[in-house]
Amino acid sequence: MFLRTESFKEFLKFYPVVSFLVGLHFFLWILIDVLGLGFARDLESFGVGVNLFILQGEYWRLVTPIFLHSGFTHALFNSFSLVLFGPALEQMLGKGKFIVMYLAAGIFGNFGTFIVDPDAYYAHLGASGAIFGIFGVYVYMVLFRKHLIDQANSQIIMVILILGLFMSFTRPNINILGHIFGLIGGFAVAPLLLRRARPFSIWQVRAQRTSSTRSDISFDPNRWNQKKLPMKKYGKYIIWGLIIFLVLVALASGSF
Repeated sequence: MFLRTESFKEFLKFYPVVSFLVGLHFFLWILIDVLGLGFARDLESFGVGVNLFILQGEYWRLVTPIFLHSGFTHALFNSFSLVLFGPALEQMLGKGKFIVMYLAAGIFGNFGTFIVDPDAYYAHLGASGAIFGIFGVYVYMVLFRKHLIDQANSQIIMVILILGLFMSFTRPNINILGHIFGLIGGFAVAPLLLRRARPFSIWQVRAQRTSSTRSDISFDPNRWNQKKLPMKKYGKYIIWGLIIFLVLVALASGSF
């Protein structure tokens, strides 16, 4: 579910929303931090979250911080999290519902940050609230839609969530409220968005392929036994390796 076996081309084709968001993260980072273009820096100033400005009527700042990041490491870490945990949910919900969930969680994270201290004059930005919203949907699955997620992936989600919350409270310069309210936002919209959802299956997202070379493709759990690398045997180690990498990046960057 969280082990990416798609090629780069397949990833772009199967998960267009996640691909677009990741591309947008780095596109804006290049414009703002690498090239330092004047209009891009103005765009950042115009879009960064500042509660006092929201209080004065600049309500777009509840949305725009979702797509901005404070440097390469921040953008990289959030994009890595999105690539790891977003595709399965995009396939399960569909593009439209995934966009609704992502924006709702991100906006709710920024709104929660605002209502707690509306007069605050500090900047906050990043996709972390929306990504915590993804975890919120998964947590709802773990608790109330167990048929949509197996035990192994449930454990991965809960471990990552606990680590993420722990680092949110222990690392400096973290918008804790954005993370918590983003998580709540994702959990809150999950009942509506998951009504017709089906468990993730890579075979369900295989688009049109030539019948001569792909006619044998079916949802056969023993298919991997024919591979040189037994993915069932080593897949969990790869996943936990990614989790360790995720934690190390977070500790190094302080951007979670």
